[in-house]
Amino acid sequence: MIREVTAPAVRPTTFITLSPVTLSASAADKLAEVMTQKGMTDAALRVFVSGGGCSGMQYGMAFDNEMDEADQLFESEGVKVVVDPVSLPYLQGATIDFVDSLMGGGFKIENPNAVSSCGCGTSFKTSEQASSGAEGEAAATSGGCGSHGSTGSTGGGCGCG
Repeated sequence: MIREVTAPAVRPTTFITLSPVTLSASAADKLAEVMTQKGMTDAALRVFVSGGGCSGMQYGMAFDNEMDEADQLFESEGVKVVVDPVSLPYLQGATIDFVDSLMGGGFKIENPNAVSSCGCGTSFKTSEQASSGAEGEAAATSGGCGSHGSTGSTGGGCGCG
């Protein structure tokens, strides 16, 4: 007697890629407006982090037409967004919003990876930095963004004061 063994049916796997950075509708609208004004409608918004700022790391954004092979390109609210592989872990899950108020407006980044940030919101510290005691140079010498320091500083750091 010959017994035939059949393999179970294989279901296709569906992978869902989540955008590392999400744009709010107001941020996307403002970016589209600026990109149109500058004639850069085909460009992507490059979002990145770099060392520095008063809290240890700082955010950066720029329009970019050139991508590296390792960059992650995705779309949020109709805007192309690119993040480099070094910045990606620090920005995963972040939301960029555009806030316009009587006191001024600008882009605001809500980052679940930041455990503290400067008063102006342009620099931040991760839990990894906080647990190792790493701080930005300005924070170590004057506190916060440098504008409210205990050493008599009246400004500096990121300039939010």
